[in-house]
Amino acid sequence: MLEIGSIVDGKYKILNKIGQGGMSVVYLAMNERANKQWAIKEVRKDGVSNFEVVKQGLIAETDMLKKLNHPHLPSIIDVIDGEGTFLIVMDYIEGKSLSSVLKHQGAQSQEDVIEWAKQLCDVLGYLHSREKPIVYRDMKPSNVMLKPDGNVTLIDFGTAREFKSASVADTTCLGTQGYAAPEQFGGMGQTDGRTDIYCLGATMYHLVTGHNPAEPPYEMYPIRQWNPRLSSGLEEIITKCTQRNPADRYQSCAELMYALEHYKDLESEAKKEYQKKWRMFLGSAIMCGVCLIGTVGFKFASNNKKDSTYDSYIEQAQDATNGKNFSVAWDNYEKAIELSPDRGEAYLELVNDVILEDNVFEADESNRLKQILTTSHKNSLKSSDSESYYKLMYNLGNAYYYLYSSPEIGRAAAGEYYSNAKDGKTLTDKERKRAQTLYGICRYSGGLGEDIRLDGETQVSFNQFWDDLNQLIDDEYDATSDRTLAVKVYETFYQYVEMYKSNFYANGISYDEMVSKLTVVRGYLENIKKLEESTKMLNSSTSADLDRDLENLKNNIKQMQKEIDKSSVSNPAEQTYQEDNQRNKK
Repeated sequence: MLEIGSIVDGKYKILNKIGQGGMSVVYLAMNERANKQWAIKEVRKDGVSNFEVVKQGLIAETDMLKKLNHPHLPSIIDVIDGEGTFLIVMDYIEGKSLSSVLKHQGAQSQEDVIEWAKQLCDVLGYLHSREKPIVYRDMKPSNVMLKPDGNVTLIDFGTAREFKSASVADTTCLGTQGYAAPEQFGGMGQTDGRTDIYCLGATMYHLVTGHNPAEPPYEMYPIRQWNPRLSSGLEEIITKCTQRNPADRYQSCAELMYALEHYKDLESEAKKEYQKKWRMFLGSAIMCGVCLIGTVGFKFASNNKKDSTYDSYIEQAQDATNGKNFSVAWDNYEKAIELSPDRGEAYLELVNDVILEDNVFEADESNRLKQILTTSHKNSLKSSDSESYYKLMYNLGNAYYYLYSSPEIGRAAAGEYYSNAKDGKTLTDKERKRAQTLYGICRYSGGLGEDIRLDGETQVSFNQFWDDLNQLIDDEYDATSDRTLAVKVYETFYQYVEMYKSNFYANGISYDEMVSKLTVVRGYLENIKKLEESTKMLNSSTSADLDRDLENLKNNIKQMQKEIDKSSVSNPAEQTYQEDNQRNKK
C-alpha cells in the first residue's frame, strides 16, 4: 500500500486513503506544483491472484476513459505502471456514493431521483452515441457519486465494453446481480444500449423505494406498492425500463429522457383527462359528419396556434432581455424550446442574448441550460435544423471556454461542444477553424503547468500551445458583431501569456516574440475601444474596464521588456540569442 505523505512519480503527494475495494485502494493525492487534488487508484500484484488479467482490464478501462469528455464523467490524468503495482490518476470527485446516501438516509425523493436519472441518462446517451458505442453495463448506486452541488458523476468503467455489431453474444457475463439485465447472464444475445436502460431502471427503483433489488425478495414490484404516494408516471417508466425482453424497454436513452422529462403526463389522472378530451373531440367530429376535414383543420389550427405561441414566447423573452430582466427571458425561452424543440431560434437567442451578452456564465445558469438542452432536444434540433444546431454548439463552446465563472471547469466542458461544432458544414470557414483549434486546446490544456498530455498519451509541447493561441489571434474577430467574444479572446491570450511566459520562454519562444504578439492584441483592443467611441456600442462601465485592461497590458509589456534586458545580462543563453538575432538583422 502507498504510504501517507509519500510522493508518487515525483509530483503526487499521498494525503489519505479514501476508499478500498476487493482488489484496489483509492487515495486522495495533491499535485503541489499545480495545487490540485487528484484521486489515485492502486492495484497491487500481491493483492490480486490474476494480476495480469486485472491489469489488462484496467488498461482497457483507462484507454476507454481517455477518449471521453463529459461533465458527468471523471477524466483520467495519468497511468503509472510500476513493478508489482498499477496506479491510475484521475479526477477527485468530491461527494459520496448514492449507495452511502441510501444507507444513511433511506429512500430518496422522487424529484431528486428523476433529476439524477436525467443526468445519468444523458451520460449513457453520450456513451451510446460514440463512433464505437460504449455499453456501461454496471449502473448501480455505488457507482454514482453525488457531489455537493447536487449533480452526479458516473464512476468505475471496469465492466464497460465497446459494442460490436458483428458479435452474436458477449464473451463474458459481467454486472451486478439485481441491477444487471437478463441478457448480461447469457442466452439472450449480446448487451447493448438497452442493457444500460434496464440497469438505470433498477437503480431508480432502489433509490426511490429504498429496497435493494439484489436482496430479498429479489423482485422489483411496482414502486407504489412500497409507497402509494409515488408517481404512477414514474412507476410506468421504471416498469418499462426493467422489462425482461429488451424489445419491450425504451429503445434509446433519448426515448427514456423524454419520458423522464414528461413523467407527469404519464400519470393515471392525466391519461384519463386526455382520453376524456379525445372522446369529446371525436364525438363532436362524428356529429358534424366531417371527421377527416375536422381532423385536418384541427391539425392546421393547432400548428398555427403552436407557431403563434412560440413566436409570442420569443417576443416576450426579447422584451425581457432588453429590459435586463434575464430571469423572465430564461423562462420564456425555456417555454418556447419545450413547445418546439426542433426550432433553433429560442436556443440561439437564449445563448447569444442572455448568456453571452451577460458576460459571465454562472454554474446555476449552466445547470439550468443542461436541463433544457437534453439529448432528445439536441437530436431533434440537429435533425430538423442543422444550421442552428452547429451554431448553437459553437456558441456554447465559446460560452463555456471564455465566460464560465470557473475557467478550469468551463474549458473542460467546452471541448464537448467544440467537438460537435468542428465539422459543422453550416458554420463559416472561420468558425469551423476556430472550433477545431479550440477543441484541440481543450483536449490538452488541463495539464498545463505540468506535463501537457493529449488524451493522456501524446506529449504536447508549449510550442504547440503557443501556435494554437497565435492561430486564434491571427484570425481577427469582427468587433462589430462579436465584440464581447473578441474582447474575451484577447483578454484570455493576455492571461495565458502572463501565466505561462516562463514556460513559453523555456521552450524557445523569445520575449520579443511574446511582446510583439501582445502589442498586436493591444492594437485589436484599442480598435474595439475606438469603435465603441464612434458608435456608442459599449456602455461606460465596459469602456472603463477596457481602459483598465489596456493599461494593465501596457504595464505588462513594459515589465516583460525589463525582463528581456535583465535576462540578456544574467542569462548567457538569452544573451547569445540576442547577439545572434542582431547579427541576422545586419
